[in-house]
Amino acid sequence: MFLDRFHSVQDGHVIISALQASQFAKEVAGDFNPIHDPDARRFCVPGDLLFALILARFGLSENMTFRFRSLLGEGVPLKFVETEDAIEVCDDAGKVYIEVARSGARTQDEQLIKDITRAYVAASGKNFPHTLKPLMESNGVMFNPDRPMVMYESMSVALDNLDLPSPGLELHNATLDAAGKRGNVLLEYQLTADGKTVGEVTKRLVLSGLRPYCAEAMAGVIEEFYRLKARGANYFNNDNNGGVSNADPAR
Repeated sequence: MFLDRFHSVQDGHVIISALQASQFAKEVAGDFNPIHDPDARRFCVPGDLLFALILARFGLSENMTFRFRSLLGEGVPLKFVETEDAIEVCDDAGKVYIEVARSGARTQDEQLIKDITRAYVAASGKNFPHTLKPLMESNGVMFNPDRPMVMYESMSVALDNLDLPSPGLELHNATLDAAGKRGNVLLEYQLTADGKTVGEVTKRLVLSGLRPYCAEAMAGVIEEFYRLKARGANYFNNDNNGGVSNADPAR
């Protein structure tokens, strides 16, 4: 399974190291948010990795809603608790990191789940700067350029059926509701298969530390994003077993 090197299993628990999480974020999702760097002060495991592990373990249902309850740090032993219509990811102390509600038909088809996972995380990798930069600019606000924070709140999948050859995601609507220093982002995607729309995916994000939009500051954030992306690509291409550098990234 393509997720094997992004987690380990010990004593019945799933454990994700900072390096594994960072590898997934950069290699699979194209996500270069500094919060996923192994040495980040406020490091957290990307929600996309938890999403992928849940689908791989429990299958894809026609209707699924994922609610991200807490940030997950490195090396936390996780339990995946399943009931008929729900899944909960928590630690031994009972802290819940993600909750999933599901309904409708279900499939364990490995190829379909892999295709859906890759389509979803590829779309996530385009959140910044492709989608969020023009969205913030048009609303006259931006996150803190020194500590850009973009966090998942929830995402939902609604499928017409599970016959999904060559699935893909296309963004068709994006909105930002700014309230003080907090911004609530809604991204709405159409799920396609063989060129036909077969379902919808919605994602809700939270931006923190909002302030008036500054083109110069945003240009600096984007420049740093592409610098980190180039550094990651160079590292992966240098036969380093898919690793990432632990050097301090510029903030």
